[in-house]
Amino acid sequence: VQLVESGGGLVQPGGSLRLTCATSGLTFSSSDMSWYRHTPGKAHEFVAHVSSTGETTNYADSVKGRFTISRDNAKSTVYLQMNSLNPSDTAEYICKAATTWKNYWGQGTQVTVTS
Repeated sequence: VQLVESGGGLVQPGGSLRLTCATSGLTFSSSDMSWYRHTPGKAHEFVAHVSSTGETTNYADSVKGRFTISRDNAKSTVYLQMNSLNPSDTAEYICKAATTWKNYWGQGTQVTVTS
């Protein structure tokens, strides 16, 4: 199983980024997918979740209204559209696949919001 994130980078406050998590080796259409973020010295912080069908989404209060999670089951890919970014969003963003038997994590993509 592989989860590969991409789309991170350096962006100014107020800017946008779209993160992608491409997966392989798992039954994607049966997996709930989530995005977490990590900053040094802190535990992983939940960001957003989408159910296996895409019908249900959940967000951390800190990103609600600014971030949108979506998925394309035909491409085994999950996305995170991030708008109105601010410096507190700076972190490594990591995707997680939750299957019936175990959770899988990607390696992460760095997002840095700075002027």
